[in-house]
Amino acid sequence: MYALSSTLIRPALRQGLQVAAASRQVSLKVVSVGSTVKDETFFEKNERLGRQMSPHLTIYKPQLTSMLSIAHRGTGLALGATVWALGLGALIASHDINHYITMIEGLQLSGATLTAIKFIIAYPAGYHTANGIRHLIWDTGSFLKIKEVYSTGYIMVGASFVLTAILALL
Repeated sequence: MYALSSTLIRPALRQGLQVAAASRQVSLKVVSVGSTVKDETFFEKNERLGRQMSPHLTIYKPQLTSMLSIAHRGTGLALGATVWALGLGALIASHDINHYITMIEGLQLSGATLTAIKFIIAYPAGYHTANGIRHLIWDTGSFLKIKEVYSTGYIMVGASFVLTAILALL
């Protein structure tokens, strides 16, 4: 098979390429280096050409879906930063966790204040978990129509508050 391809196919292919290259004319224009260097910025070029700046996000009305997506990313970042901070804090702290719990107890905070603080601390975990479950349901191909996306968004926000309240009351 190799002998057949090297004796019949390759020479024909090579001859076809030579014929195609011979019938094609190419002309080159020599340009000095100074004429190719651009001294104007992106914004100056767009102004010179009369192009307007795209309005980007400034023209869009915030939607539930975009706000929930941004919040999901923000809570994910907050949770990741918290894990890193707690891990590094545990490595470099001079005392164990019992010392810091005793310090907080010494502040004599009311039960409502402690519950509110726990709610604020737990909300990113509750929100991220509830929205993560929503995304897992979407991965099955369910609830992807626009009306269903909005209804699951509202349900998810409610579920995140319930989940966070349960965590704060522990």
